[in-house]
Amino acid sequence: MHMYSIKRYLGFKYFDNARIKNISECFMKRLNSHCLLKLNLLLVLTLILLQGCFGIGPKLGPDYLQPKLEMQDAWHQALTDGLVAGEANLQTWWMVFNDPVLNRLIERADQGNLQLKESFARIKEARAIRGIEAGERFPDLNSTGDARRRRSPHTFLPPTTQKSRTDEFFKFGGEGSWEIDFWGRIDRSIESADASLSASVEDYRDVLVVLYADVSTNYVEVRALQDRIKYVRGNIETQRKSLQLTKDRFNAGLAPMLDVQQAELNLAMTESLLPSLQLQLVQTINSLGVLLGEHPGTLHEELGIQASIPKTSEHITVGLPVELLRQRPDIRQAERELAAQTALIGVAKADLYPSFSLFGTFEVAANDFSDVFSYSKSRMHSFGPSFTWNIFDGGRVRNQIRVENARTEQLLVRYEQTVLNALEDVENAMVSYIQEGVRLEALERSVMAARKSTELVNTLYMNGLTDFQNVQEMERFQFEQEDKFAESEGQVIQNLISVYRSLGGGWTPESVQHAQAK
Repeated sequence: MHMYSIKRYLGFKYFDNARIKNISECFMKRLNSHCLLKLNLLLVLTLILLQGCFGIGPKLGPDYLQPKLEMQDAWHQALTDGLVAGEANLQTWWMVFNDPVLNRLIERADQGNLQLKESFARIKEARAIRGIEAGERFPDLNSTGDARRRRSPHTFLPPTTQKSRTDEFFKFGGEGSWEIDFWGRIDRSIESADASLSASVEDYRDVLVVLYADVSTNYVEVRALQDRIKYVRGNIETQRKSLQLTKDRFNAGLAPMLDVQQAELNLAMTESLLPSLQLQLVQTINSLGVLLGEHPGTLHEELGIQASIPKTSEHITVGLPVELLRQRPDIRQAERELAAQTALIGVAKADLYPSFSLFGTFEVAANDFSDVFSYSKSRMHSFGPSFTWNIFDGGRVRNQIRVENARTEQLLVRYEQTVLNALEDVENAMVSYIQEGVRLEALERSVMAARKSTELVNTLYMNGLTDFQNVQEMERFQFEQEDKFAESEGQVIQNLISVYRSLGGGWTPESVQHAQAK
């Protein structure tokens, strides 16, 4: 500023030049201080705009791309009666059985299963972790305060001081720091957390798929065991009649004691099978209760009533192999875990470069409490950018990058293996369902033939045209075929459930929202 202008500004025509120069320098310093403060504030606002809206600098690390896998156009297992091609309705597949009891069990499992609740808690954990990572985008602000009184004995003071002294000190203020995400470290962390959150959702859906299949399988097993027990009891009743017949013929002198003993043996062997079947029934009902999140004995009264094995009259529609990639939760989970890990490569690479931050403090401090709030006397502040850059770490950062790359390779292989396992599950489930259906048809014919043969051989025995050994063998053979038939009848439906499970049926996009509303 020109000297004459200063004189004119101050209203003095004649003024000491040295004093005017001193005033001018003070004025310029104050002006520069205000400009620097405004410049720093402008810099902060610009960085906030760039980081919050557009990001700053490049994102280190690879951008994730979903792996492209070659999928077969059709299933290797030829579709036959019962399995047809088309768009599969998998969300509520158990409804095809039209079994009200099963439907109620599925609803109760959805409400009470503990593994499902644990899985949902993992979603909440992943969501909170995502919030932690997102919080790094914002400044970290802290308030500080200090008030103390210190008494110093005269022996610690200068020799001229003969008395002890008490000092007081008061300080209040705040400090803040803010990392500028120049290399995309924070963005990559959020990207990884987002993918991990999605993976936890897919884990929840996978638990749903397994849960509904396990409930249905155990329910079908209960009904199959009840049928097998029914056949055992029917055969026991038939064999008791045969035993009585042999005793009557023995007493009449028409049959030897051997026939009586063979009838006793046949009856005892059949009766010995009943306890093991009843044990399996109790254990299966107990398992079903635990799946529902209830006490093991809760369902015994409800399921103790005899009912037939669920059946379906509908043709089962199965989709194409490529649809597994978007339907099976375990595949979707593996893909999301791969995405999460890929983002961590960028997080590790950011440590190779300097980290930029803004740091500032503002405090008021005084030895007298009345001066604390005197702004001109007690204020202290500092503000400005800072950076840290690791110069030497013995190769730790680069080795950490190699670790993240290796983990990404592992998860890529795991994803591909998960897809192959899923394809294997579907193929095996389909062939098991088809072949068990063929076996069931043959067993049905064998049961009809065995019952007819038993009737004929009993007629021949009563007329004395054959010995009791043929009766014994036919009764045992009839029981074996009826037992196999009941077991196969349940196995067909269980294999069908495995088809639905392998296809990833049982979840909807709204599954997590429904769980949150419980």
